[in-house]
Amino acid sequence: MTRPTGLVVGVVYTAAALLTAGGLAWTLWFGVEQPGNALAFGALIAVGEFARWGALPGEREPAPLGAAGALAYALLGECAGEPTTHGVLQVVAVVVAAALAGAVPHVARGSGPALDHVARRVLTVGFAAVCFQPLYNSGELGKAVGHGVYYAVFLLVLLVLTALCDAVLAAAMLRARTRYPYGPLLRDELRALLGIGSAVCATGAVMALSVAVAGLWALPVFCVPLLLTQLSFRRYAAVRTTYRQTIASLARATEIAGYTQPGHARRVAALSTAVGRELGLSGPDLTVLEYAALMHDIGQLSLVDPVPDGATAPLPVAEQRRIALLGGAVVRQTGVPAAVAVVVERQADPYREQPLPARIVRAVNAYDDLAGGSGGTAGGALTALERLRLGTGHDYQPEVVESLARVLARGGLAPVPPG
Repeated sequence: MTRPTGLVVGVVYTAAALLTAGGLAWTLWFGVEQPGNALAFGALIAVGEFARWGALPGEREPAPLGAAGALAYALLGECAGEPTTHGVLQVVAVVVAAALAGAVPHVARGSGPALDHVARRVLTVGFAAVCFQPLYNSGELGKAVGHGVYYAVFLLVLLVLTALCDAVLAAAMLRARTRYPYGPLLRDELRALLGIGSAVCATGAVMALSVAVAGLWALPVFCVPLLLTQLSFRRYAAVRTTYRQTIASLARATEIAGYTQPGHARRVAALSTAVGRELGLSGPDLTVLEYAALMHDIGQLSLVDPVPDGATAPLPVAEQRRIALLGGAVVRQTGVPAAVAVVVERQADPYREQPLPARIVRAVNAYDDLAGGSGGTAGGALTALERLRLGTGHDYQPEVVESLARVLARGGLAPVPPG
């Protein structure tokens, strides 16, 4: 772990731990205010954490019901018309205790929540509670906005700010761990807010407002829409995962047929995605890059005689272009986005004429061919990178080659020297 990684992650973990310890100590010492409210919201949060069961990898918010319940409790000012008396520290204590209770089955199965997610949950809920509870309990909020539409707007604005803080925090922690550029990581987090994140914020606000009027009976009623939304997102994520697996299986056809080395497409896709993030790609652009990298050699299936070891980098340029065009024609028949076929078709062009994803695929493919794939040595990797650097005048973009070198150095795949 590098020093910046330890610093950023350490600060976040320390802040979350101190806030948690303070909340639990305060609540244990002074007791639980309005235990009925605490129990009801705690049960909702625990159920939301338990519903994490079966969450698909890559979901930004694997427990949206728990997140919405935690935010609603942080923004709760009244219950059935009666003012609440819990404060910031009790909010944190209830959220942490309920989350731990809901996570017990997952921990027993060896799939407990990630520490990064837990730390972010504590800090974001604490942020919302700090912004709301003191203002409400002092009466300043009521004087400023009243209890009508402006009050609801205030809650929504506060939830948006909380979601933005969570996105900033998540991107910062991911940046610290991966060293990818912060801007694209933040764009990905903000883009994710438009999906399940917006449903979580809206449900949290509605829960807080409805409990203020109708009491705790409103909780089970208003959690149903979020459960349905969560189910819809799960199904969408499952379809997307199946789609990617289908593409990966199709890409393996060249390996099964003996045209390329085992694992070549997977290695090129993984390295290409890492280089793409290093160069600032995000969201749909990364998806196109990954699909194109997986299918970049599929044109070899149209060849009568296989290329030795499946390595296209040493071939004449004309032959590389022919294979690329054949591959693009095959990809267009698979139903993937046309942008994927364009990348496959243009991967053998001079880099100044290529879109960035094609430049990345060409350089990474050449590296894997020249380095000897999974069986390559550190010396072979260094030699491959030097050959790529020698080809930066025409074949490979210098920025792509140096980004590849940095990715390899961070991953420990080769002792890469500075360019």
